[in-house]
Amino acid sequence: MPRIAYFGPQGTFTEQAAIGFVQPGRDELVPFETVPQALAAVRSGEVDAACVPVENSVEGAVPATMDALAEGEPLVAVAETVLPVRFSVLVRPDTEPAAVRTVASHPHALAQVRHWLEANLPDAKVVSTTSTAAAAVAVQHGEFDAAVSAPVAVNHYPLRELATGVADVADAKTRFLYLRRPGAVPEPTGADRTSLVVTTADRVGALSELLVELALRGINLTRIESRPTKGRLGEYRFYVDLLGHVAEPRVGDALAALHRHCRQVRFLGSYPQAEPTVSGELVAATNEDFTAAVDWVAAVRRGAGA
Repeated sequence: MPRIAYFGPQGTFTEQAAIGFVQPGRDELVPFETVPQALAAVRSGEVDAACVPVENSVEGAVPATMDALAEGEPLVAVAETVLPVRFSVLVRPDTEPAAVRTVASHPHALAQVRHWLEANLPDAKVVSTTSTAAAAVAVQHGEFDAAVSAPVAVNHYPLRELATGVADVADAKTRFLYLRRPGAVPEPTGADRTSLVVTTADRVGALSELLVELALRGINLTRIESRPTKGRLGEYRFYVDLLGHVAEPRVGDALAALHRHCRQVRFLGSYPQAEPTVSGELVAATNEDFTAAVDWVAAVRRGAGA
């Protein structure tokens, strides 16, 4: 039976996302307390794959996921999903609003309901936990009065909803990746995303070179973020999402160019977009142009072209 790890415990948005990747009755979902633990289980072979959050439309990237993907044995994404984010505020059955003195949740969740808490529970102290579901467990055990959790958590824990549908930003979303050990890359669909971690050389214009290599090939960059390498002060990695698939000539050519120019390039996968993005008209060559160019060079090398 395939075993799929997810950032748990039970009752998180990640569990909800993971359910969409598994086959009921065949796959086993296995919760882990942290993202690094879930990914370490994939690397060790304890589980076959993992579902983890990678970015939120309000709070940005999930640092724990970014760092864990950049370090250790490589893992690759083969799928993604995007979920709308609405929270429930859960309390023990006998807790009334006036009795709520502490509210717990993951920092990303708390940041997304900050205004609601200020308006509805202004006297409550806000406390960070490792996950939204961990907050629900803590409330169940009497450690805190209320938890900001995924709505599904109420199905796992003996708590009641003080409020539901809570979100400061109505259309907030979180993107999740489905990751496994390196292997066959999913076939191109025509609406794919490729993810990379790039460490540039320490010289003037290094980042500009990275961007130019993509722009020259008409590749749409959908996300670029930096994180420290945790080594030398001022040394950063860049996390890059671009539209296209490594099997496409222009994308493959761009990755080869980055590999030449950059200190390190880690391929994090090419996979279908959960919400396809229209990339617009290419500003440079098409895949057909790159194929024709490669064929022309091959002919020149054979002495059959000029």
